Amino acid sequence: MEKIYSTKINKAKEVSAKPETIKFLLDYSKSLKITEAKGIQFESNLN
Repeated sequence: MEKIYSTKINKAKEVSAKPETIKFLLDYSKSLKITEAKGIQFESNLN
């Protein structure tokens, strides 16, 4: 029984993002502005 449960099975696949994807997400987060007025939040994209 020890032999059955002691083996490691690596089924996880390493994922990496393209530099273009990272740049897009960073630029989007920089352009996103959240304004709050009277308890209501408004999201604006400043592009």
